[in-house]
Amino acid sequence: MTTVAAPQVPARLGRFVLRMFRPQVYVTYGLLWVLALEGSAVAVTGTAWRPSGATWVRVVSVVLALLFLRMLDEQKDLAHDRVHHPDRPLVTGAITATELRGAMAVIAVVVTGLNAARSATDALLILAAFAYGLFLAALENLSPAVRDRQLLNLAVTYPVQLLLGGYVYGSLVAAGTVTANWRGAALLALCACVFLHFEFARKAAWEAPPGARLYSAGLGPRRAAAVTAGFAAGAVGCQVLLFAAQGSPLGLLPCLAAALPALATRRFLAAGRGPWPSVAATGFVVATYLALAVRAVLLP
Repeated sequence: MTTVAAPQVPARLGRFVLRMFRPQVYVTYGLLWVLALEGSAVAVTGTAWRPSGATWVRVVSVVLALLFLRMLDEQKDLAHDRVHHPDRPLVTGAITATELRGAMAVIAVVVTGLNAARSATDALLILAAFAYGLFLAALENLSPAVRDRQLLNLAVTYPVQLLLGGYVYGSLVAAGTVTANWRGAALLALCACVFLHFEFARKAAWEAPPGARLYSAGLGPRRAAAVTAGFAAGAVGCQVLLFAAQGSPLGLLPCLAAALPALATRRFLAAGRGPWPSVAATGFVVATYLALAVRAVLLP
């Protein structure tokens, strides 16, 4: 058992975060996701939207929740990583499970406090995401099928993302900023399609290296490509449903981001080898969420 002096822990955690929770990726994703979801939720009511102090509480809460879940993933994937990823921090001893659990406890307290200062509803909504993540860790430990079957695992793990989206939207409803209606469900479906497009894209390839957990291994590369492209199409469909009736054709400009998955699908199928073009998948997430946030500011 590794013993670490307390003064060393912050530096060790910092190195873990920089490697396994790259700020340029995860912080950017959390920021754009919250701004796009909150901005669109307000904009579809015809009201001008501007970020507020509450917006930044939601951004910080979602980013820290993603870090909490990443730390949890590192622990529940330890057995797999020992075989297939021996350089991971938890495997090498660069960080310990005790350090990660301590950091997770601090994150939970900080996020709960931030949200409880606004409302009990906000605190309960974000805690639901934490609780579901912990439930998943226990479930994967008990069920080899949930742990090892990729599509089943996705079916039971994705709701944690839905809970985080529900936290953002529910917080707006609790504050009286928006009224809960079908548009909220459509916005959450839009975010789900954007996330799932990226999720399938990053785990789609014509070849499956040893230890790789790919959706294409079970579905086949062509069917995986169809599902990946289908989620991008679903994101466009949700935007048309939400914004087409608002009168301005500029409101549908975020849909232009769909050119990226369209080109990536064509390239992937034509190549017949290699992984899905990762730049296109990342670009679709960034372009869609950034365009939605800008749209909410410019076209209330």
